[in-house]
Amino acid sequence: MVIIKRLYSFMLQRFLPLFAMTFFICLFIVLMQFLFRYVDDLVGKGLSMAVIGELFFYAALTMVPTALPLAVLLASLMTFGNLGEKFELTAMKAAGISLFRIMKPLIILMVFVAAGAFMFQNYVLPVAQAKMWTLLFSVRQKSPEVEIPERSFYDQIPGINLYVDRKNPATGMLYNVTIYDVSQGLDNSRVILADSAKLSFTEDKTKLFLHFFSGEMFENLRNNSMGLPASGYLPFRRENFSDKQVYFTFDANFNRMDESNMRSQYVGKNITQLRRSIDSIGQKVDSLGDDFARDLLARTYAGVTPTKIQKVGDSVIEVRRTPVAMAEPIDIDSVFNAPDASRAKAYLASAMASAKRLRQDYEFRQVILTDQEKLLRRHGIEMQKKFTLSIACIIFFFIGAPLGAIIKKGGLGTPLVISVILFIVYYIFDNTGYKMARDGKLEVWQGIWLSTAVLLPLGVFFTYKAVGDSAVFNFDAYRNFFRSIAGKQDSRSLEVKEVIMNDVLPRRASELVGALAQAIATAQKQYAGLDILRRLFVKAPLRPVQEAMSEMIDYLSNSRDPQVINCLNQYPFNATRRRLADMAAVTGRLARCLNISDNSLIINTNSNDEPENPTRQD
Repeated sequence: MVIIKRLYSFMLQRFLPLFAMTFFICLFIVLMQFLFRYVDDLVGKGLSMAVIGELFFYAALTMVPTALPLAVLLASLMTFGNLGEKFELTAMKAAGISLFRIMKPLIILMVFVAAGAFMFQNYVLPVAQAKMWTLLFSVRQKSPEVEIPERSFYDQIPGINLYVDRKNPATGMLYNVTIYDVSQGLDNSRVILADSAKLSFTEDKTKLFLHFFSGEMFENLRNNSMGLPASGYLPFRRENFSDKQVYFTFDANFNRMDESNMRSQYVGKNITQLRRSIDSIGQKVDSLGDDFARDLLARTYAGVTPTKIQKVGDSVIEVRRTPVAMAEPIDIDSVFNAPDASRAKAYLASAMASAKRLRQDYEFRQVILTDQEKLLRRHGIEMQKKFTLSIACIIFFFIGAPLGAIIKKGGLGTPLVISVILFIVYYIFDNTGYKMARDGKLEVWQGIWLSTAVLLPLGVFFTYKAVGDSAVFNFDAYRNFFRSIAGKQDSRSLEVKEVIMNDVLPRRASELVGALAQAIATAQKQYAGLDILRRLFVKAPLRPVQEAMSEMIDYLSNSRDPQVINCLNQYPFNATRRRLADMAAVTGRLARCLNISDNSLIINTNSNDEPENPTRQD
């Protein structure tokens, strides 16, 4: 019992530091992705470090659902990879401790991590998302900091284009200044030219103050005139000045938006609030659909109403009218054959206008209903995501820990590559499922749980293989498997031994070669009795052939005859149905090399699967 407790403590001590390190590394990486995505909204705004730090803090909280599963996967891979690389995992298994017993403390830890992730998703993340998006929208709306370049137009001041030929950073003076002011519209524009000017802000930072020296101003006078003169030209005013002060509206303050608007959105709600919203929106969608359907049935078409709506107390009853019986079919062409052509044209225009009105009405109602259904799916997605993070952490642990035990590679090399590949697969399926659920291509629960459904069998497979000590990443085994399917085998490389402890006895050699020949002939007869489809999958007849071939080659590899060794090298590593005829031919040549003359040695060298008359091989 003491040993088991020490083992559990040892596993926790090895896992927790790696988990903390990988979590903060992954969080930093996804936070840099957030920075690269919104860097254009942050640069040049003159934001204080407090505002930027607050934005990054809330952004880091919103990135936890992305970083946590990747950290679990990477930490579990590194932990069990280090144990396997240092043979500590092998020593534990040799002591009779199963892999599940070794993983037990970490499994319990993952249960607590999953519970904490759920609590975080339900209580912390909605507040963090509301604050982060509110702060980000506030930053986007802030005016950029005025930084006027030389010899180029500056257009970051609303309605103003400013050109400066040269500026003095020490004094703040601007030289050879040109301003195009179109803030009142193009017809009321004005142009200001000055030898020099100085720029500053008012104390409340809501207006831009420009002090001009020695220049002139051109201004249109459309607002000051009662109308255009007979010539049609727009009057203007020209003013020369030596000292002039002009104010422009420019709010340079950072104005924070109201957070309550974002808290009312789906990103700022917990499970209880989401369920209430889903129920209310669902009822609204159902009532809108019922109202639209009743209105569609009660609408009059060509003077006929198919359904009549009657209210009896608080209930609504639909009464379908009986079809109108016509004595004879209506001749539509008679409308256009009227004596007055304008009347037929008016009929057609009236019908087209009525159809367009109906279409616009239905399209407007469809937009309303579609928006409500989209909002309902958004709330459903947000509620399902409260649970997916917890399940993803557990699944990634059962992928990472068995993989680490299989590959037996520690450090950041191989585990990092495998983690990135698996996380990319998870991210692709997760993003695809999210978009399909958002667009209504799949049910909300199907789209959000798609990535979990894909990775769960992978975790079960790796755990099963790790418990059974299977070599999942033995690429030689895969290569031999596919080569055997293609009918290709590696050639043997036996050589005549310099020192032989046990000589080959002719009698024993004759028995082994005869046994192999008999096994080959029996296998050919058994395959000949099968149909074409079953020949591809039935492997039982090959087992005696494989056993006889292995035993014979092990014994005859001690032969001093180079011709015998050459014949042994022509045998495949694994017996296949396609190679039976070739193996029979090689066995015949081997018998001749060994001077075996036995009437019981029956070898069928026919390449066809159908057996022919057996021939004796002397």
